[in-house]
Amino acid sequence: MATDTVVNSNAKELEARQQPQDNPAPRGCLGSRHCMTLLLFLGMANAYVMRTNMSVAIVAMVNHTALPTNHPDAVDLEDCNGVGNMQGPKKHDSDSDGEFVWNTYTQSYILSSFFYGYVLTQIPFGVLAKRYGAKYFLGIGMLINSVFGLLVPVAAYAGVGPLIVVRFIQGLGEGPIVPCTHALLAKWVPPNERSRMGAFVYAGAQFGTVVSMPLSGLLAAYGFAGGWPSIFYVFGVVGTIWSLVFLFYGHEDPESHPTIDPVERKYILTSLWGSAGVSSPPIPWVSILKSLPFWAILVAHIGQNYGYETLMTELPTFMKQVLHFDIKQNGTASALPYLAMWIFSMLLSVVTDWMISTRLSHTAARRIVNSIGQYGPAIALVIASYTGCNPVLTVGILTLGMGMNGGIYSGFKVNHLDISPRFAGILMSFTNCTANLAGLLAPVTAGYIIHGRPTQAAWREVFFISAGVYIFCATFYLIFSSGQRQPWDDPNNDAPRPLDPEANANGHAKKLNGVDNNGAAIEETQH
Repeated sequence: MATDTVVNSNAKELEARQQPQDNPAPRGCLGSRHCMTLLLFLGMANAYVMRTNMSVAIVAMVNHTALPTNHPDAVDLEDCNGVGNMQGPKKHDSDSDGEFVWNTYTQSYILSSFFYGYVLTQIPFGVLAKRYGAKYFLGIGMLINSVFGLLVPVAAYAGVGPLIVVRFIQGLGEGPIVPCTHALLAKWVPPNERSRMGAFVYAGAQFGTVVSMPLSGLLAAYGFAGGWPSIFYVFGVVGTIWSLVFLFYGHEDPESHPTIDPVERKYILTSLWGSAGVSSPPIPWVSILKSLPFWAILVAHIGQNYGYETLMTELPTFMKQVLHFDIKQNGTASALPYLAMWIFSMLLSVVTDWMISTRLSHTAARRIVNSIGQYGPAIALVIASYTGCNPVLTVGILTLGMGMNGGIYSGFKVNHLDISPRFAGILMSFTNCTANLAGLLAPVTAGYIIHGRPTQAAWREVFFISAGVYIFCATFYLIFSSGQRQPWDDPNNDAPRPLDPEANANGHAKKLNGVDNNGAAIEETQH
C-alpha cells in the first residue's frame, strides 16, 4: 500500500507539472516554434503524398479490361452497373486502361512494398534520433524518398520486381518521418500547446492526401510523359525541394536555433521541464514494456493503421471497381474523406486543449477524443457496406467517418508526449513500426478478398474486418490509457552518474533549474 501511495503521489506531481505554469507565452502571433511546426507539417504532407500517389496512379496504370474475373461470385446482383446506381448504367471505358496487366494479388504487393521498407527503419531511426538528433535523419530520409519517387516510372516499365524494389527504398527513406517528427515536437512544443500543434503537424498527412489524390487524378488524365508518370515526376521534385529547405532552415531544438527570441527560448525550455536536452539517460526498456499506458497507445496505433491503410491504399480501387468512377472523379472522391479528417482534426485539437485548460485531466481528454476518432470510422465503415449503389451516400458516409478519425491526433497520437516527453521519439518509433506491420496486412488482405470478385459483397468483408479492428483497439485504449507523465520518465528518478564531468570532487551534481532572461540555462548546485 505504501508503494502504491508513493507511485500515485509521483504521478499526480508529474501531472501537475504538465499543466500550464506561471510562465506566459511570448507575445506575438508567430515564433520560431511555429515556423518549425510549419516545416514539419509540410514534411508530413510530402511524406503522405509519396505513399498515396501510387494508390491513384495504379488505377491508371492497370489494364482493367484484361483482368480475369473467373471467380463464381464475379457477377453479383449488387453490381453497380445495374439498377440503383445513381449515375445510371456505366460501361467500362477500355480507352482509359493502362499498359500493365496486374491482377489484384500483384497490385496488393506493389501497394504494400512501400510499407515493408517503411517499417524496417522505424525503431533504428527512433533510437538514433534520440542519440544524435532527429533533423538530419528526417531531412536526408525524405530526400531519398523523393529522389527514388522520380524513378518509379522507369522501374514500372522495367517490370514488377524493379518497381517493388524502388517503392521499398522509398519506404526506407520515409521511415524516419514519424519518430523524428515526434522527437522534434518533444523538443519544441510546450505541453499546453501539444494538442493544437501536434494535431497541426500530423494533419499534414491529410493535407498531403487531399492534394495528392485529386491532383494525381488530373495528372493521370492530362499530365505530360504519358499521364500517370507525371504524378511521380511532379511530386518527386516537390519533395526534393522540401528536403533541401528543411536541411538548411530546420533546427534540432530551441537551444541550437541562432535567431530565436530569448523570451520564446525561455518559455519553451521551462515549459518542457525534464524533456529532451535536459538529460539523456539510458532508455528504460523494461519499464516501458511493463507500462500499460504504453501498450494502450500501441494497440490504438495498430487499430488506426490497419483501418487507415485499408482506406488509403484501397479506396481508389473501390471507387473504380464498385462505384465506377473515372480517374478524375476517382481522385477527387477519394480525397474527400481526408479533407474532412484534416478539418475535424484541427477543430478537435482546439477542443481538446480547451478541455485540458479547464482542468479536465490529460487522461480524460485523450480518451474522449480518441473514442471519437476510432469508433466513428468503425461505424461509418459498417454503414457504408450497406449503402448499395448510391455513390453520393457511400462517399458521404465514408467522408463523415474519416472526418471523425481526425480525433486520433489529439488522442493516442500525441499521448507519447504526455507519458514520456524525453523518450517520445523512441516510443513513437516502436508503436509506429508495430502498427505499420499490422497496416501491411490491410492491402494484402483486401487483395485476397476481392481477387476475381470485385463486388460489393467482397468489399463488405474488407470493411467489416477494418471496423472490427478499430472497435477492439479503441476499447483497449479507453480502458488502459493515461495522460500522466510516467514515473520512469521522471529525471529525479534517474540513476546518478558518478563519472559525469559536470560533477565536482565533492559529489555535487548540476541540475537544470530554468533559463535566464537571455534563454541560457541556469544551473544550481545541490548537495
